[in-house]
Amino acid sequence: MKNTVSTLMNQKQSGDKITMLTAYDYSTAKIEDECGVNCILVGDSLGMVMLGYENTLPVTMEDMIHHTKAVARGAENAFIIADMPFMSYQTSIYDAVMNAGRLIKEGNAHAVKLEGGAEVCEQIEAITKASIPVVAHLGLTPQSVNAFGGFKVQGKNLERAEQIVEDALKVEKAGACMLTLECVPAELAEVITKKLTIPTIGIGAGAGCDGQVLVYQDMLGMFSDFTPKFAKKFEDVGSLMKSGFQKYIEETKSGIFPSVEHTFRIDSEVIAKIREKYNTED
Repeated sequence: MKNTVSTLMNQKQSGDKITMLTAYDYSTAKIEDECGVNCILVGDSLGMVMLGYENTLPVTMEDMIHHTKAVARGAENAFIIADMPFMSYQTSIYDAVMNAGRLIKEGNAHAVKLEGGAEVCEQIEAITKASIPVVAHLGLTPQSVNAFGGFKVQGKNLERAEQIVEDALKVEKAGACMLTLECVPAELAEVITKKLTIPTIGIGAGAGCDGQVLVYQDMLGMFSDFTPKFAKKFEDVGSLMKSGFQKYIEETKSGIFPSVEHTFRIDSEVIAKIREKYNTED
């Protein structure tokens, strides 16, 4: 069944947990979609896991459109959300609407995601008025890594916890259709989830959210630069890949691969004439 803003809202109301994973290419999106994931997030996390940057800040609109288009071609039923990269929406309301529109029109996303609370409510309101669904993002917002002084849990003291709750209420009022909560205490995320009418998606925010999201390289053991505390490794695909690569190298060097079953044949008379003409031995 096609996942939409309405079906995701119904899941919250019925208590059916929403599943979301990242994807950045056609093949991965196709596999995730066939498995029945509700949402696919084309995250600006691609800056680290796909492009090798230290953080998400260098990611461009062109990067996001390129990867979102690939994901959209692979997913038939998943609700596709594209991150708005750093400085694509902070500069002005006009820029925010135009860049959100590009992710929908050129990238074929179904919704856009942007980071921030009260300070981006005008952008959220303007984008939703352009008939583009917006997913908000609170807590640890990676584009603010320099302001936060690193990747740190947010909302642990009273002042910061109250601010996150108030921001959650404000982004919902501004028109956000969903809210991502990253690296906030589980109890705080549960309070926010109960207070909002829109679904909450947790990443390092406990089981009390309406759904969960993970970077697929983290949950499959494919990204070893660092492992977030919240990232459970469901399969060790990274080790399987290394094993496969090593076997390929060994068999290629030893001549085992390619074997007869992996090659194509030519008529013996034809190849005999070719060898004779070009003076090569059998």
